[in-house]
This record gives sequence, C-alpha cells and structure tokens, in this order.
Amino acid sequence: MKLAHCIPVLMYHHVSPADGSLTTSPANFESQISGLARCGYHSLTAAEFADFLEGKPTPAKSVLITFDDGYLDNWVYAHPILQKYSMHAVLFVITGLMGEGPVRPHSGQAEAVLPEARGHLECKALVSTGSPDAAMLRWTEVQAMQEVGTFEFHSHTHTHNRWDLTGEAREVCLKNLAQDLADSRAALLENLGAVSAHFCWPQGYFDTDYVVAAQTAGFKYLYTTAAHGQNLVGSSPAHIYRIAVRNRAYRWLLMRAWFATHPIVGPIYNKWKLWKRSLRDKA
Repeated sequence: MKLAHCIPVLMYHHVSPADGSLTTSPANFESQISGLARCGYHSLTAAEFADFLEGKPTPAKSVLITFDDGYLDNWVYAHPILQKYSMHAVLFVITGLMGEGPVRPHSGQAEAVLPEARGHLECKALVSTGSPDAAMLRWTEVQAMQEVGTFEFHSHTHTHNRWDLTGEAREVCLKNLAQDLADSRAALLENLGAVSAHFCWPQGYFDTDYVVAAQTAGFKYLYTTAAHGQNLVGSSPAHIYRIAVRNRAYRWLLMRAWFATHPIVGPIYNKWKLWKRSLRDKA
C-alpha cells in the first residue's frame, strides 16, 4: 500500500444554492465528493488525521474534509451528499449558536419542503439580530449527523468572537478566550457526550498567547485558515493548514490537492503563493 506523504485538509463553510461568499453549490459539492470517492480517496476522521501526524501509516489517497461554523445548509445539502457517497467530514461548531427543536427536512428526502437557502451575509445578519435558528444547526441535527457518521463535531468556540478586537486589556482578552473555550467544551460534552482535542480558530486569528490558551484548555490539534503549507508526518499539531475550497467542480479540487501535497512541487507552489501575497501586501 502506498502511504501518504502529506494530507490535504479541505475547508468549507456553506453548501447551498444561495449565491455568496464561502459557498459551494450543491452541484459542485457533489461533483467534488463523488470525484473523491470515484478516485478511491478515504475521508479521514479527526482521530485518523491525528494518527497520521504522529506517524501512523495512512493510505496515500486520504483527505480530511472540514466545515466551519455549523450552518443549517450543512444538514440540508452537505449531509445527504456525504451520506450518498459514504464520505465523512469534520465540523467545527460555534456551540453558542446551536439551537433546539426537531430536525428539519433535508435534500435527501423525497419531496421535502426545504428550509430557505441563505447566503453567508444573510446568515451573519440573522445571527447578529438574535435569530440564529434560521441560519444555524440545531443540536438534534448535529446528533442525527453524528449518529449516521456523515459528520463529527468539534469546537469552534462558544461565541466566535475575536476578543483581540474588543479594545479590552490583553489579560481581559485572554480571560474571555479561556471562558469561551470552557463554555464550548461544556456544550459539546452536554449535547454530544464527549469533547475532543481538535479545535478551529474563529475567523482564523491566533497568536502565541492564544495557542497557549487553547492548549491549556485541552486542545492539541489547532486548525488554521492558512493554506500555503503542508501537513506532513511529524508536523506541529498546533498549526494545521487547510485549503479553502472554491465553488468549482472536482477537476479543480484534484489539481489543487495535487499542488498542495506533492513532495517537490508543493513546497515550491506554496512559496510562490506566499511571495505573491507579500507583493500584494506591500502594494
């Protein structure tokens, strides 16, 4: 068996027919997932990915599929597609925004009347005005997906706040972050019966103090929004790279994953992309 040199970690937010940023259409998502399945890719669990980082032999055609935040469309559109192709994903949920109530219909159910599809900005507006249920998952939906194995669930904090932007003193920000992490762990434990060592940074922000705070709270595997690096055997679990998936069909994803993981081309590609970004930043 050929073993993995590098694991691509994919990052999604929305799978929805609603247009908008951070959104992959159901048609393109199905193209991507069916393509991965057809080419023999194994979608890892978070535990399997952790084993890879720690040196456990892992098949070369392996991928970690992740979602951020916990939007309702993950249940309505992504879940049935993952189930159709027997693929598995990891979802980092904002635990304070998960609601209560019965499960809602999803697109895998014949003639179901589906909840209204909403773009990212509309979802943010609903959350900010105190109406998250129309945009976010309910715990019953989280539990239903976990039960059938399409998704597993980990922490994305309880509030998704950027405490560093509040204007508070540094020690206050760190105290608020520690409470945010503790509340998230408590909510996962209460609603799912367990909490893991996997965690994703809200809005992609972290610094050295934040890393220490997350590790002190019990999180070891820290997922970033940084794309241009490789997740290799022995890589630091405190800085996991992820590829933001575009609203494109499978061929784009296959090419992007190849560039990300190739032992020779990958590092050159990543350095080139980082160089281009530095030029934009200087402009």
